[in-house]
Amino acid sequence: MSSFNTISAEKLARLIGTPRCPVLIDVRTVEDFRSDPRLIPASIRRPFETVSDWAQEFTGRSAIVICQKGLKLSHGVAAWLRHTGIPADTLEGGSLAWAQADLPMVPSARIPSRNRQERTIWVTRSRPKIDRIACPWLIRRLVDPNAVFLFVPTSEVPGVVERFGATPFDIEGENVFWSHRGELCTFDVMVEEFGLGTEALKRLATIVRGADTARLDLAPEAAGLLAASLGLSRMYSDDLAQLEAGLLLYDAFYRWCRDATDETHNWPSKKPGA
Repeated sequence: MSSFNTISAEKLARLIGTPRCPVLIDVRTVEDFRSDPRLIPASIRRPFETVSDWAQEFTGRSAIVICQKGLKLSHGVAAWLRHTGIPADTLEGGSLAWAQADLPMVPSARIPSRNRQERTIWVTRSRPKIDRIACPWLIRRLVDPNAVFLFVPTSEVPGVVERFGATPFDIEGENVFWSHRGELCTFDVMVEEFGLGTEALKRLATIVRGADTARLDLAPEAAGLLAASLGLSRMYSDDLAQLEAGLLLYDAFYRWCRDATDETHNWPSKKPGA
């Protein structure tokens, strides 16, 4: 059982991937991180030594602090955050407990380099429909909550990659790592490469692939996702506004994949008391 100001790996796993997840701050030492250079999904790295410098970055949010074993580093940083008015807990047992529970972890080598504001920058074709909304959802919820997404004309993607240091995704090209592979769509590739192959995300990946590649036979829900995605694309002329609306759509599909696949709903066939 978790003690005061701590959260168990099991409870944290239920929060990750949802909009209600607190900011996750990994404060492991450089040596500890090198021994296992993977991150709990959606977590960000910050040096514990300079917590007084970066604490205000999280004003107005709650936080969960992660160190290797859930001891002095995470408790000290969490206490400092609480001192500055930021509600903060620690992960019980730290990253070691998370790994020992065989919960998903993101290889840091797969995360693109960050800019000066510690954000990853991604670029893709404008006027997104399915994959180009699904992938940003996955990144924002499970890889980099602060990621920046640039939607530009297809012909301009290479130049934006060169001039802005952005990572291209869901676009054709010999050197584009994050794109379709065979029958897999970009969302499939990201789930696999980021080490996020939970049952819920694999189920969601099948739905996304069915909707994105005209294989509606892959999952009954694929047709619904296609219809909702095309509807959103007609509702919004601004790609970023469409992305924000699409995040809620994928939040709902993810929660269904994780929690509600066995639930059915039907209008009562008989009147009450009949």
